[in-house]
Amino acid sequence: MVGRYALHDAIAAGGMATVHLGRLVGHAGFERTVAIKRLHPQFVQDPEFVSMFLDEARVVARIRHPNVVPTLDVVNADGELFIVMEYVQGESLSRLIKATGARGARIPPDFAAAMVAGVLHGLHAAHEAKNERGEPLDVVHRDISPQNILVGTDGVARVLDFGVAKAAGRIQTTREGQLKGKIAYMAPEQISGVVARTTDVYAASVVLWEVLTGQRLFAGDNEAHVMKLALESRIAPPSTHVPDLPPALDAVVMRGLSYEASDRFPTAKEMAIALEEAMPAVAVSKIGAWVEATASRSLVGRSERIAAIESNSSLHAPARPPSPAVGSAPVVTQAVPAAPVVDDIQTQLSSGSVSTPGGALLAPRRARPRFLLVAAGACSIVAALLVAFTMRRGTRDVPTQAVDVPAASPSPASALPDPTAAISAPTAAASSSSLLAPAAAPSASASSAAPSTPRRWRGPVQKPASARPPGVDDGTADRK
Repeated sequence: MVGRYALHDAIAAGGMATVHLGRLVGHAGFERTVAIKRLHPQFVQDPEFVSMFLDEARVVARIRHPNVVPTLDVVNADGELFIVMEYVQGESLSRLIKATGARGARIPPDFAAAMVAGVLHGLHAAHEAKNERGEPLDVVHRDISPQNILVGTDGVARVLDFGVAKAAGRIQTTREGQLKGKIAYMAPEQISGVVARTTDVYAASVVLWEVLTGQRLFAGDNEAHVMKLALESRIAPPSTHVPDLPPALDAVVMRGLSYEASDRFPTAKEMAIALEEAMPAVAVSKIGAWVEATASRSLVGRSERIAAIESNSSLHAPARPPSPAVGSAPVVTQAVPAAPVVDDIQTQLSSGSVSTPGGALLAPRRARPRFLLVAAGACSIVAALLVAFTMRRGTRDVPTQAVDVPAASPSPASALPDPTAAISAPTAAASSSSLLAPAAAPSASASSAAPSTPRRWRGPVQKPASARPPGVDDGTADRK
């Protein structure tokens, strides 16, 4: 494992790094096949190579175009450096040229023009890339060649390997007298140490010439011989080797191969448009079918390896994460859109109803405890308010009147009726201890010990039984 990536078989190798199949292992069983570029161990301790490696990741991260293989991540693990890229099922243009030539055939001109036009569109996107502040990066690939062009089974040609690209803000810079790239695809000014957009236009034109003719433009015994040919040779049009090529296509190729940079197309996009006008458009599906037929052996072998990796990953997949604890978002128990979750990956996967595999609905979760506490508190408050309101209303219904009671002697029992007479019988005799309502009356001993000053007693006002007509109720019975 490299971080959250599983490293598998190597599928390509270069002078600075090896490309492996990889597997991104995410949450909730999410997995994805990726390509992982691994810096050779002997270069890990070399600051120059490390800087070049990291610069490539930073540059490509700023380029967003379908004709450029995107960089997904950079990993530093166990003293090694890795660049994670999108995996594209396809084959390099160099292998496609060799496989076609081995059969004694040539790549169809319309296929060649369409593939190189896609490369030029990707290069234009790189040339126009800007940093986070919107400032131009002035990216120049400097190493456009058939080895660095990947043609997918979807029929799209993509640029890859910006390891030696020139860009503003790079950590690593080219030393004086140092050449970066393949000499056979270098423009004359690049050999002299000067690079610009037109340098990539020249290299793409060399690639187009070779794809059309099936031959190397500058074939020498060694690098010195190749350099001499690139600087001194007079280039013949591709129609010299392929007579049935249209003149318009010849003209586009030869302008891109102009010795002077000012005579070439000023931008890669302009050359791409010229190619599209010189050759009739071809469907990418036809190019994809041609790639599958031409590189069937390698593609089938790679597909089998990927299938084995995916099968092995599914067998060793981590267990399904447990359900969230009580207190989290409620589980959906009917066929309605699932509630969003925090994890971005789960959000993408959980776009439907949530149910058990057998079809039975999940049991609803218990309500949150704090809701019960709030409800209980509210009920208690309401009950207290009702009790207080009832007591206050009952007290308000009893008419009261102030009565002076001498402290020296208590009032006779016959003078005041018992308030409870309405409960037992209207004419019942009452004692002096039951005269107070709602508070209890003071006892006789307490009355005798009280000061001589009169006290005021409030109680229900009733007429004496002798003053009421027979059969007339004083209203106390209604308060039962």
